Amino acid sequence: MGLRQLVIDAWSWLNYKPVMAEAGRPGSRAFPELAKTWVPPHELRRLAAYKVLASYDNNQAGQLAAAGGDASALERRELGDAAKLVDTALGYLLGSEQTITVEGADHADEETPQPGAVEAAAVQDRLRKWADKELLTFRIQQAERAAVLLGDSVMVLAWNPAKQRPTLRVYDPGFFFPQWGDEDEDFPSRVHLAWELPADDEAGLKARVRRVTYELGPIAEGVGGEDVEGGGSTAGIRTYPWEPGRASNVTCYLTDAEWLLEDLKNGETLDQLPMDKAAYRVRPDGTELNRLDLMIDFVPVVHIANTIPDGGEHWGRSILARVLQALDELAATDSDSSAASATTGTPIIGLAGARLPVDRATGKPQELQVKAGAVWQLGETGRMDALDTSPQLAELRARVDHLLERIAANSRVTAAGLGTLDATEVPSGYALKLALGPLDALVGMMRLAREHKYRLLFKMVQRLYQAGRGEGWSSGETLPARLAWAPHTPTDRAAVLEEVVTAYGAGVLSLETAVTMLLEAGYPIKDASQEVARIRAKAEEEAAARVEEAASRRRKPDGEGDREMGEGVTEQDTGRASGSVGG
Repeated sequence: MGLRQLVIDAWSWLNYKPVMAEAGRPGSRAFPELAKTWVPPHELRRLAAYKVLASYDNNQAGQLAAAGGDASALERRELGDAAKLVDTALGYLLGSEQTITVEGADHADEETPQPGAVEAAAVQDRLRKWADKELLTFRIQQAERAAVLLGDSVMVLAWNPAKQRPTLRVYDPGFFFPQWGDEDEDFPSRVHLAWELPADDEAGLKARVRRVTYELGPIAEGVGGEDVEGGGSTAGIRTYPWEPGRASNVTCYLTDAEWLLEDLKNGETLDQLPMDKAAYRVRPDGTELNRLDLMIDFVPVVHIANTIPDGGEHWGRSILARVLQALDELAATDSDSSAASATTGTPIIGLAGARLPVDRATGKPQELQVKAGAVWQLGETGRMDALDTSPQLAELRARVDHLLERIAANSRVTAAGLGTLDATEVPSGYALKLALGPLDALVGMMRLAREHKYRLLFKMVQRLYQAGRGEGWSSGETLPARLAWAPHTPTDRAAVLEEVVTAYGAGVLSLETAVTMLLEAGYPIKDASQEVARIRAKAEEEAAARVEEAASRRRKPDGEGDREMGEGVTEQDTGRASGSVGG
């Protein structure tokens, strides 16, 4: 490869694959969908990378290589190692559960709650109810598996008037085409979601491409928009409910249209499709989706990257990226092991001086077969030699173990994380914690890459509720909400409990912090604020019972009280007397 042909970008870890040269080439059998005229040329490497990674996940990497011209790749044996690595990393990323938390909500049940705590608790409760209705946990599983496998994932929000809530949908990142401008650093002002629709002869539909576009732009003169709760609007100017004191001239437009593939010419790529040949979709209420004003000042699309992108980049990196060649080596070793096991189980045998049986029909010697119960007649000088390939098979199996250890180490999932570490090799829990150190760092990095994206998602949900005048949502600043992840590895719950009891008893931890530590350690606490309220209520009941018991003693008749006091004095005197005698 010449120096001018060397490409170093977000997908350069795939340069070693000859099949990548097929991306965008007319007549390509490996990537026929990338030869379409509407696909932007600068997106070809990214889309090709997604397909290569998906083939590894489905044990079809050999088939893809064969389609690219490597006929021997069809004999490749793939045993699910790539999918296992993806699913294992996904499990550690997600933990046992995810919880929506709003800052300050835990202090709403205090006797004198902090300012804004009650409002934060109300927003937290409404967001959690929305999450239950929208199956957020299921959507997160969908989005995050695509992000871990492909490096990227896309979530799209939309206000549903019939359900009176924002709906959430997960898209394949191969459908996502952001249009980055010179001033767009973190969030593009224009986003396309596009995919091809195949022809349907029975329905009389031709092959076409569908494009959904979200675009920020100035509010059209004379439109201004409807009045919103907590604000108003004039021509070209609008006051949004989440910023009641600030006027804005920006809104988001939605366009949903289709084009026949036969109508597209060379050069008419995704961002340059002829609008005069577009067929616009229509909502159930009859509204044409042609630059429909969504009455919001943001693009309701969230792009999730699996890793923190490098400077100047926007795309994440797959968990398989750095170990893809090792997975190829593993597949090749598995193929060799399969061939070696065949000759070990059914060895190659050489015979000398054997009397071969003759086929009565043809008169020719019959071919000998190695099978149970076979009897071969040998002459006086006859000899039988068997080819022993078991040493080679043992070496191949040892190489498989070596490659698995290399993959575990270089992916940072670790052998302990993959479950291939022998428990007898771990001398102590501290040693196990050290062995899991790279996995802890990997999960921390992956969660950090998603932290602000889920904050953005929940901010959009709140603002869509405000724009749609959802029940219980009023004008005002959007409260910061985040997604809290459960621990990704088992914790020593007994040690955490002892630490919490000691620290809380010494007064160096608040009750809220103590309950939060127990929640993070895996104790079955669904809501920290409710648990704190129950603990305090129980403490108040016990205190009231002690006060009542003391008051009832004071209300007893004088004789009973004197008699009790007399008995107590007598016992004390007796004790003193006994002590004197003993002395």
